[in-house]
Amino acid sequence: MALKSTKKKTFKKTLRIKTIKPKGAKAMKRITSNESTIPYLGFGALFGYFLSKARATDYDTIVDMFQCKEFQLYGVIMTAIAVIALGFFLMKRYGITTYSGQPLDMKPLDWDPNRLIGAFILGTGWAIAGTCPGTSLAQIGEGKLVAFFTVSGILLGVWGYRKFKSDSSQEPVC
Repeated sequence: MALKSTKKKTFKKTLRIKTIKPKGAKAMKRITSNESTIPYLGFGALFGYFLSKARATDYDTIVDMFQCKEFQLYGVIMTAIAVIALGFFLMKRYGITTYSGQPLDMKPLDWDPNRLIGAFILGTGWAIAGTCPGTSLAQIGEGKLVAFFTVSGILLGVWGYRKFKSDSSQEPVC
């Protein structure tokens, strides 16, 4: 019997099983549980620790980077890009699938002028707050209460994007 809805949710104990039918793909099941998220939380905590040690959570360091007074964070960013590129290369070479079980697909994006607006908003928010999305979570871990405003703005932006987006596709936001 065919489902009329593209999403069907069932809950059993601690497992959450969600059937998602993306555009042009077969329905897939994504299973998340407490056991599968623990390694990700561990890597996230380690990532936040290194951001803190690199002073990427310090407002003055971010401002100095944007004013080209301090170049340490450019090295941190370049190292992150190199690690991510290596990870993508290894995933593609060895056929490692994504968290949702799909193969890694890195096709070029179509031109959309709205991306320029989004990039401008992100850059402006980064410059004003003195933090990017990753470092704002590390700031919360350090106990910097001002980061709650940044994280609230990020969540509000994601919510607004999903709520007011004119395209009704089910592509993931985050």
